[in-house]
Amino acid sequence: MNLYPMKFLPRLIRKMWGGQKLAELFNKPLPAGRPIGESWELFDFPPGTTGPDAIQPTDDPNGWISATVCNGPLAGKTLHQVLESHRAELLGASQAVETPRGAQFPLLIKFLDAREDLSVQVHPSLEYAAAHPEAHLKNEAWHILHAEPGARLLLGLRPGVTRQRFEHALADGTAESLMNRVPVTPGETYYMPSGTVHALGAGIVAYEVQTPSDTTFRVFDFNRIDPATGRPRSLHVREALQCIQFGLDPPSHRTAPAEGNLLLARAPQWVLVQHDLPAGALRRLLHPGGPVVATCVRGVGVASSGGHAETFGRGETLLLPPSSETRLLAKENSRLLLAAVPPVDETQLLPR
Repeated sequence: MNLYPMKFLPRLIRKMWGGQKLAELFNKPLPAGRPIGESWELFDFPPGTTGPDAIQPTDDPNGWISATVCNGPLAGKTLHQVLESHRAELLGASQAVETPRGAQFPLLIKFLDAREDLSVQVHPSLEYAAAHPEAHLKNEAWHILHAEPGARLLLGLRPGVTRQRFEHALADGTAESLMNRVPVTPGETYYMPSGTVHALGAGIVAYEVQTPSDTTFRVFDFNRIDPATGRPRSLHVREALQCIQFGLDPPSHRTAPAEGNLLLARAPQWVLVQHDLPAGALRRLLHPGGPVVATCVRGVGVASSGGHAETFGRGETLLLPPSSETRLLAKENSRLLLAAVPPVDETQLLPR
């Protein structure tokens, strides 16, 4: 069969630092009074690799934690099932991530709502991952969608901070003072390759694209007590210290807010592009070579391919297959974030 623009059920994740902004900004159906920190828009994880905090269970019969299609002929199937049954049509010239449990879709897309600070954390560096097969790289980018006055990120260590000094600061609860405080503005994008120590700050709502890894080393948690357990959350200081590159400038970079169509971030495993369409505009994606994940963060659009048209509005995500031309029509002034994996590059995602 010809694949078509597929829409998926989001997976809501309870987090002690989460809030209710995703309902206010994107009409997500959040349970009242529950701290929802993440909405996973597109995901595919082997059994046992994610935590128990999701509101919705998985529907995959093989136990994969995988997004469920909610439109068209494949409604009710999971992304993992589509990957298994229509691999060539879904991936085109792109590659899946090969795991011991089978092939995995190569992108993870989320919304984050940080009512409070997230923990200071780091994902495995290239060197650490090479020496520890159970650890996986997590190159990620945050596109800032909402920021309260004074909101900031913690991103990398200040110049001259040594491993010994940072380790002492972790022990006495002053680690934040040794990190770069970065004020944020909606429309900015921050790329953080694996090995970058970082924390999303309170009052920020962000779109996140990343390699599909759940390996996170929490190094500092602002001396908080988890209300669910009455105890501090576990830390992974030894592992984190092996991943942070002391004495080097943080390898992350920032893209300033801008109207129009532009590259926001690029990792070895993915590319992220902003695509602005005025009301009534029609654009084409001509066989990009691999799948494209389109998330609407402003306005309303219609994506058409494979004989199927799907409307998607603010806060909704579509998976666009590479097997046919996709037409994107803006019903009002719209902004799409387009994420794709190689061999797709940004020039294939910009307007034609």
